[in-house]
Amino acid sequence: MSAPIDPGVRIGHVHLRTADIDRVRVFYVDLLGFEVIAQARDVPGWGTTGDLLFVSAGGYHHHLGFNTWKSAGGGPQPDGVCGLHHVAILYPTRAGLADALRRLRAADWPIRQATDHGTHEAIYVSDPDGNDVELCWDRAPEEWPRDAEGRPEFAGFADLDMDRLLAEA
Repeated sequence: MSAPIDPGVRIGHVHLRTADIDRVRVFYVDLLGFEVIAQARDVPGWGTTGDLLFVSAGGYHHHLGFNTWKSAGGGPQPDGVCGLHHVAILYPTRAGLADALRRLRAADWPIRQATDHGTHEAIYVSDPDGNDVELCWDRAPEEWPRDAEGRPEFAGFADLDMDRLLAEA
């Protein structure tokens, strides 16, 4: 599990509150393979102090940031409230997505859903703080389902054959 995540992974800069920096580091660094860019304890921020962790794929300043400024020891956001639905981590290859699945299975991490959306394949998990994470790979745009006007069409929620994904990758 020590090999880094594929450096071609690209996601936006997302900063999430966490209850425990060490616990979230195990998931994103040890399990998924992100690299630590910065980690600090008792850092001032937003009128308080807390811990922070910035992680990256391929040396970027950080793709994901985590802090405990307003959330140390807190519980997950409950259902039924507004907020972030999930963070999508887009792998550049299907083999990269298969590697993520291999890592999750090796750690016996619960998979909430595995779906073939037509445009992309996705594996949905929750991180230690209950944040939902979509691990995904996009098909080439010319392979996407299209409507009558030629626009990309979301194909729905077909089950993703995870064993086939692992075998083909």
